[in-house]
Amino acid sequence: MPSAEGHITAKLVLGLGCERNTAPEEVIALAEQALADAGASGRDVALVASLDARTDEPAIHAVAQHFSVPTHFFDAATLEAQSSRLKNPSKVVFAHTGCHGVAEGAALAAAGCDAVLLVPKIRSVRATAAIAGPAGFARGAV
Repeated sequence: MPSAEGHITAKLVLGLGCERNTAPEEVIALAEQALADAGASGRDVALVASLDARTDEPAIHAVAQHFSVPTHFFDAATLEAQSSRLKNPSKVVFAHTGCHGVAEGAALAAAGCDAVLLVPKIRSVRATAAIAGPAGFARGAV
């Protein structure tokens, strides 16, 4: 839905995963790339979501601070409940975390049952990002 300035006001969820001690700059750059892929900007982000095993990961919090939004962390079972909606499920991720997708699963879990993956998982060297939001989000309209 457009705001008075003509911008889309739908809010997106940025799902993130990363290895321990990943440089915040790497994850911020990946998050910015995911937003560009969605045709969105930082003002469209409502929340950064991830796996609860990353609650103490500085890079995840750095991304949330970068966009001035809160973080939300889910347990592996909650993320695994999203497995049928994932575009890139991974047996390797499941072996390490107990869920088939961190970035995609977290984005979908936080965005709700009517949300869709607007940007399926993208990768940097040590991190993953995905974006979920309303099915009608207009890419490039922001």
